Amino acid sequence: MSARPRPPAGHADPAGQPATQAGLASGPPGQTDSGWRRLPDDPGWRRLLTAARRSLERTGGRLDVAVTLTSPTDDERLVIIGISGAHRSAGSARLSVRLSDVDDHLRAVHGVGLRDLLSAADPLRNRPAEAEHEARARAALLTVARASRHATAGWYGDWLDALRRDGTLTRAVRAGLPFGDVLRVLDALPAPDEPIPVFADRVLDDTKALADGPLRGLVLRALAAWQQMPVPTGGEPERALWESVGLVPDDLASQVLVLNVPATGGLLGRWLTEAADAGVPVRVTLHQLRLAPLTLTCDEIFVCENPAVLRAATAALAAQAPPLVCTEGVPAVAVHTLLQAARGAVIRWRNDLDWTGVRLTAGALARYPMAVPWRMSTTEYETAAVSGPALIGAPAPTPWEPTLAEAMRRAGRAVMEERLIDLLLNDLREAGC
Repeated sequence: MSARPRPPAGHADPAGQPATQAGLASGPPGQTDSGWRRLPDDPGWRRLLTAARRSLERTGGRLDVAVTLTSPTDDERLVIIGISGAHRSAGSARLSVRLSDVDDHLRAVHGVGLRDLLSAADPLRNRPAEAEHEARARAALLTVARASRHATAGWYGDWLDALRRDGTLTRAVRAGLPFGDVLRVLDALPAPDEPIPVFADRVLDDTKALADGPLRGLVLRALAAWQQMPVPTGGEPERALWESVGLVPDDLASQVLVLNVPATGGLLGRWLTEAADAGVPVRVTLHQLRLAPLTLTCDEIFVCENPAVLRAATAALAAQAPPLVCTEGVPAVAVHTLLQAARGAVIRWRNDLDWTGVRLTAGALARYPMAVPWRMSTTEYETAAVSGPALIGAPAPTPWEPTLAEAMRRAGRAVMEERLIDLLLNDLREAGC
């Protein structure tokens, strides 16, 4: 009669008697042996210990629960028989065992508890405690955030809510990100047209703090909410976003396109005057604007958003066009620096008739006491809004003419400047005479 096959190391035979092998000998109860260290790799124990780890981490270490193996192998069935002392048929589709029984078995056979065995390879996590810690940390962070100078602004609340909903706050807590630095940056904005490294050194004592990394990303996300813009991924949109709050990434990249803007003051003043005499457009950098004090020698300046308008004015009017400045979207610091040199001049400002455009116009009218809207009325909008792209983004008020915002909400269409070029050219022609 052949001998019955012996179960794998650390298993019990169907009768419930513990089995031993060389190197995995079981000592008397309470005496530790070294065999338990190989159990996580044993075919009969591997899945059981994996399930035990998941359960212990999920419950904070409770042993008074059971784990279940589906479609158990013979090795796994023999292990569970040895632990429970109860026979389990070979056809069982699911086998369950209490973790307290596993713990008792390990202590009796190997002199080591279940938690100690699992922690030897990789520390057990306490997920309920971690979740409680993270909840407290998020609450503390939000308490600090609500003390910000921007706390009552709608965009700020929306930004915080979005960070909470998508798990960004939790990830910031887990990573130990100094979220207070994000808040310090926002509380120091808008800045006085300051280079980013200088600002970062002043606010965070680190010139490179906003150069890269998660801090920069969180600040950009906040600025995008502030300016009601999509979060940029680099290049010109990102530069424009920084400059919208007075931070200058690069004084050579910050530029303004002008036509017929005479000025006095240093080399740039001469260039601008000579270009105006010739009716030639000039692109001016912030670096050039800072070379010497500049004064614009004109009483009226027109401001448009799209280069197509300035190009059309150049072609149709050349040197006969009145001073014209093109923002090319969100005004760069160079735009504002130039216009600050237009002391006493009337600034006739316009943008596309979309939500971003009217928001930018409202900001300009608030910034410049001598600024007035240029063809940004309900009449121009309703005349041209019979077709065109759909309005996107959050609606914005039009304080200079509240009926304009109402008309835009009703029509739901954007009117780009290019559609009004003939009308704008007539205004420029009359002003240039």
